[in-house]
Amino acid sequence: MSELMDWKHITFAQPLFFALLLLIPFMVWWQLRRKKEDNPALRLTTLGGLNPAQAGGRARFRPLLFVLRIICLTALVIALARPQSTNTTENVDSDGIDIVLSIDVSGSMLAEDFKPNRIEAAKAEALRFIDQRPTDRIGLVIFSGESFTMCPITIDHNVLKNQLSQIKNGMMTDGTSIGMGLATAVDRLRNAKGKSKVVILMTDGVNNTGMIDPSTALEIAKAYKVRIYTIGIGTMGQALMPQQTPYGIQKQMVPVEIDERLLKQMAKSTNGKYFRATGNKALSNIYDDIDKLEKTKIDITSYKHYAELFFPFAMIAVVCLLLELVLRYTVFRSIT
Repeated sequence: MSELMDWKHITFAQPLFFALLLLIPFMVWWQLRRKKEDNPALRLTTLGGLNPAQAGGRARFRPLLFVLRIICLTALVIALARPQSTNTTENVDSDGIDIVLSIDVSGSMLAEDFKPNRIEAAKAEALRFIDQRPTDRIGLVIFSGESFTMCPITIDHNVLKNQLSQIKNGMMTDGTSIGMGLATAVDRLRNAKGKSKVVILMTDGVNNTGMIDPSTALEIAKAYKVRIYTIGIGTMGQALMPQQTPYGIQKQMVPVEIDERLLKQMAKSTNGKYFRATGNKALSNIYDDIDKLEKTKIDITSYKHYAELFFPFAMIAVVCLLLELVLRYTVFRSIT
């Protein structure tokens, strides 16, 4: 019965039968005409032999027979039109891509040349990028003076986004270890089974620490056939940045130094691409470009299931027809 109430998923296999409902106005007209013909005027010399109390009773309910006939016809037409409940299921076949986002969280990522700052802008665009890749497995690595896996590659993007939202500066020793950030990301992809393996590495500085130098990490990436997209984040020239001073933390203009030569080499050596983000809009466009470059093939096969719902209407028609016949030849039987 619940399927009958869900009209959004109901279709009719033979909708042309609804044309039979046009008979109902004709039946009403014919019934009204017969009623006039069956009630001729009588000329009486006295009303003494008529008892009003006896004249009411069953005669008032005689139109019920006609109502039952209309309901019977309506239900029969609906049954003939064959109402069906439809249910669609989809089978998604995807050649997924395995992606690791490697994001610099060093102190310089608090610079305010992006709104509200570099690290928050990076998080916002990464979240949007994840939403655009529903069939890909994506992981998250952060790095500063060392590196750390926030989330292994996963298809559960809710978990991934929750981990991404918790990123902040100060989670590890400060510094910029680009080599460690890349090596950890590649390690996450080492046994991945996707059709392609991708690292998106974002930094705003120059490698100045870490146990693994960038050239070694790059060779490891090439050995595992990992494509690297690098993003240098920071405006040209100087940026306003919180700095520790003898008077506490104060905002000062500091030079923006990004090792673009290294980032370009990483991208070129792995058939990737280097991007420079100088503002929020530029960063958003970069993620859109990467999304277009790394397209995932998705095949969706739809299956429609039909459940016949004509039986309840057929039963209503039968019940109404039998009830009319029983009442006509019992309670409302004409006496001649």
